[in-house]
Amino acid sequence: MTRRFEVLDAPLGGLKIIQRMPIGDSRGYLERLYCADEFEGCLVGRSIVQINRSLTLRMGTVRGMHYQRSPHAETKFVSCLRGEAFDVAVDLRPDSPTFRSWHAEILSADNHRTMMIPEGFAHGFQALSDDCELLYFHTEAYQQAFEAGLHPEDPGLAIRWPVPIAEMSPRDSAHAFMTENFRGVEA
Repeated sequence: MTRRFEVLDAPLGGLKIIQRMPIGDSRGYLERLYCADEFEGCLVGRSIVQINRSLTLRMGTVRGMHYQRSPHAETKFVSCLRGEAFDVAVDLRPDSPTFRSWHAEILSADNHRTMMIPEGFAHGFQALSDDCELLYFHTEAYQQAFEAGLHPEDPGLAIRWPVPIAEMSPRDSAHAFMTENFRGVEA
């Protein structure tokens, strides 16, 4: 079988960077975004149940830092189809040696990368171009009653956004900062 992906470990345990390998010729290319057989080790008995797409119109806009609480914690596969994004994952697993640490990758239409964000992580991104389009594959359907988030400008996270924040939704701006009592989330 010809592999269409290279799965790389990121610095935070369980977080993966997936390098997609398009097949191209003079007409363009074909690119696989997901393959159950190749991602079986990443999903550990889970399957993709929902696919979402976002369009962020303005460069500098931040969306995040979102997660779902147990029993609806989810793994996400995030890819950029148009433009460029600074994609961020924060480890919120209370027993993890990298608890409260974050890692970011540039995802773009040109670099063919996907970030696989496991359960127990918060996720967000900053659009580094206008008209930034992301595609998300989820192992759990969205459950409003179990959604939660962290403030993208939380000094306890100290995320170094690459450009000044141009815009955030009222919902994301309303997320609280972590306190010393924040104990993480169960995956």
